[in-house]
Amino acid sequence: MDSIASHALPTETTRDVAERKATVAVLPVGSYEQHGSYMPLATDTLVACAVVDRIAAAHPVQPLPPLTFSCSQEHSAWPGTVSITSSTLVAVIRDIAASLRRSGVTGLVLVNGHGGNYVLRNVVQEATADGQRMALFPTSADWEEASAKAGVETPARSDMHAGELETSILLHTRPDVVREGFESADWLSDDRRHLHTLGLGPYTESGVVGRPSLGTARKGEDVLAALADSFEEHLRLLGRE
Repeated sequence: MDSIASHALPTETTRDVAERKATVAVLPVGSYEQHGSYMPLATDTLVACAVVDRIAAAHPVQPLPPLTFSCSQEHSAWPGTVSITSSTLVAVIRDIAASLRRSGVTGLVLVNGHGGNYVLRNVVQEATADGQRMALFPTSADWEEASAKAGVETPARSDMHAGELETSILLHTRPDVVREGFESADWLSDDRRHLHTLGLGPYTESGVVGRPSLGTARKGEDVLAALADSFEEHLRLLGRE
């Protein structure tokens, strides 16, 4: 995967989709929220799309365009952040899943790039209870294993936002959108027990929680490769691999 291969919108045609005959679609779910002064508001969306790109290159799935707006209320202290309610996000995903099923794509994997989209777990649980084929990826275990394989040094708890992991992925896939300043933006704030009540603002002036200075393109490449490998198990559980 070259350094500019992560695209927000698929360019395939209806013929391409028909010839692939995929029965599982992968939906990038991102966000539009602050990521410090050096990464774009669309960082989570670009990360989710990068994961989907790697998955689609390695597995017989149908990639979908991303959901860019999601549940980012904890970042409302910074300009530019745009959020929707969890109920809206749930309704959109359910509509997409229903539309896919009508066209013969009976499986859907939500590829989540934003940690604040807690409601996606409930969406998957409820869909599965109703007999639908749905999964959430990457899980926290998938992220942790991929980070370990790539040599990401900052623990997940400390690398919460715009840190080593996200910076590495964008340095690999979209270096053109990473601005100067990440090298000196490290900020750790592990005790965030009132995050859901107060938002992220009291815990970081810059909006960063993590160590972006440790990010490298090589780590980003290795993380994506590891995630593409771990996706195979999720696809198998949906009954198609």
